[in-house]
Amino acid sequence: MAFSSRLLSKSKQVCGSQITFQQTHAIPARCFAKQADRPALKGDEMLKGIFLEVKKKFETAMGILRKEKITIAPEDPAAVAQYAKVMKTVREKADLFSESQRIQFTIQSRTQDIPDARTYLLTFKEIRLKRGLPDEHGAEAMMFDALEKVEKELKKPLLRADKKGMAVLLAEFDKINKKLGIRKEDLPKYEEQLELKIAKAQLEELEKDALEAMETQKKREEFKDEAMVDPKSLDIRNFI
Repeated sequence: MAFSSRLLSKSKQVCGSQITFQQTHAIPARCFAKQADRPALKGDEMLKGIFLEVKKKFETAMGILRKEKITIAPEDPAAVAQYAKVMKTVREKADLFSESQRIQFTIQSRTQDIPDARTYLLTFKEIRLKRGLPDEHGAEAMMFDALEKVEKELKKPLLRADKKGMAVLLAEFDKINKKLGIRKEDLPKYEEQLELKIAKAQLEELEKDALEAMETQKKREEFKDEAMVDPKSLDIRNFI
């Protein structure tokens, strides 16, 4: 059961800045589709509803993981792709966020009430650092430079309600995206790349956990003469 729990909850936050920075001003509406309005509930009724919803999602995920073969081989691109495919199925059937959708939602929820562009970018930077997201191409510094340029022209702080000023800033961001080779139409490709990176990181974590568990078991008297098995040979379905 420990393996299955990690499959559902362990998520390495591995992401390239190409996806993250493009989404600072091009966040797809679909990532908020799961935020449907719900009727007001009280006390025990609300708790019961939450419990039943979580239980349903968990059972749906477990049902999929009991059927699909997962090979713990992070060095094998085919195994990584298969694992990513299984986890995508889990998310879709159990109505869960993908990692990129989770990042987008965090950005949206943390920044929606921020009035000015600079605080927005500073909050975005804070989110990036807390989630361990790299800024591989220096896009963040470019965005702050662009804001500095716009505010210098305006001779005042840029408010997000200033449509004209924000249009100028977003035009500067588009120049940055073009310089970095980022196109909005390529976002699905970037998201797929992100999910593969996450899948590989999760398989590496599973492999590490499996080896540590076997090392611990080998120290016990009754198992000291047994050889450790290759994590690739483990069938996770047997642990669920």
